[in-house]
Amino acid sequence: MNRFALAISAAIARVTESAHGPYQTAVIRIGFTATWLLFLLREFPHRQELYGPDGPWDFELAQQLIGTNGSFTALIWSSSQFWFESVYVLAVLSSVLLLLGWRTRTMSVLFMVGVLSLQNRSIFMGDGGDNVLHLMCVYLVFTRCGQVWSLDERRARLAREARARGERIRPDRVGPALWGVLGVALVAVTAAGRLDGDLTVPVILWGVWLAQAVWWIVGRRAATPEPRVLLDVVGNIVHNGALLVIMAEACLIYATAGWYKIQGSRWQDGTAVHYPLHLDYFSPWPALAELLSSSGTMVMLITYGTVIVQVAFPFTLFNRRVKNVLLAAMITEHAVIAVVLGLPFFSLAMIAADAVFLPTSFLRRLGGWAARVRGGLSRLMRRGDDPAALPAPRTPENPEQAHVGFTA
Repeated sequence: MNRFALAISAAIARVTESAHGPYQTAVIRIGFTATWLLFLLREFPHRQELYGPDGPWDFELAQQLIGTNGSFTALIWSSSQFWFESVYVLAVLSSVLLLLGWRTRTMSVLFMVGVLSLQNRSIFMGDGGDNVLHLMCVYLVFTRCGQVWSLDERRARLAREARARGERIRPDRVGPALWGVLGVALVAVTAAGRLDGDLTVPVILWGVWLAQAVWWIVGRRAATPEPRVLLDVVGNIVHNGALLVIMAEACLIYATAGWYKIQGSRWQDGTAVHYPLHLDYFSPWPALAELLSSSGTMVMLITYGTVIVQVAFPFTLFNRRVKNVLLAAMITEHAVIAVVLGLPFFSLAMIAADAVFLPTSFLRRLGGWAARVRGGLSRLMRRGDDPAALPAPRTPENPEQAHVGFTA
């Protein structure tokens, strides 16, 4: 009984004491925001046809669909060109700021609003990666994704260092101002009935807004540290739960895809990969597709290998070495799909989902390499801008002049 109680208490402590996977959640944040941002920038010239007033799925059809399924999209609030452009710019801006890790909790909510607004406006636009992004943008709101590799982490570190030196810390004014502006907007759209329909998004918006208020009040007004410790425990539980859901979602995606492939006759006879390689829509590099499909043995190995990896991956999570091998295989597979089949955003979304399983040691080394590269580039830029950093002129060839310079 004592051993069982100790195990239970250890499990509770593990869930509540800290927010796990800080590097994994940072990679997820960077991966999904970069994927969405690159997509928005690439489709910027075609945004009107995809999600705007000029699209084949016009405003009236969108209204009928939203009225039926109750999904959330801010683009249904108005049919004006200005409103559409504003929402599109908001989606781009929130992606950039969340990528950099600035006010990650608020930006994650705005990122979710941008993704859902555009995707739910025209549900027939996408290649499969949009479904993954659609789910992950909601889960990301509940994570502490700015613990590392973010401007939030940098601001917190500088504040700790200043506090250790005995310096006075200025109160944060940007956070409360941002909270107040978004609160006014949230009250306005709620009062106007714009959040009617499915309750998922309104509950998330109001829940996060109220939670931020409670967090700020406790941090500023609590006389003892216990209330802040309690909020930290709640935040850790929510974060760890969301991280677990993200991992389960990734496993479910692969397991479902693998088991459905097993039921297909083309996957059973090993020829399934041959057919998309001969479709013009999925052949941006016809010569490369022809090279891969020219060997029947290669096609069979890729077909069976894809099924085996997808079905087996969820069962390898209990063996770290096997899991890392299959993870590398899946990331390589998605990179090949991005190039050969011309599906870069689908592949980027899946690679970002796979990143939740990357080893922490590898991510730390990756962060160290990136920091060294950034430091080297910054030193080169400083040398180029600072004349004093340029190499000194060579000493004259004359020995007497050289002697004078040395003695001086």
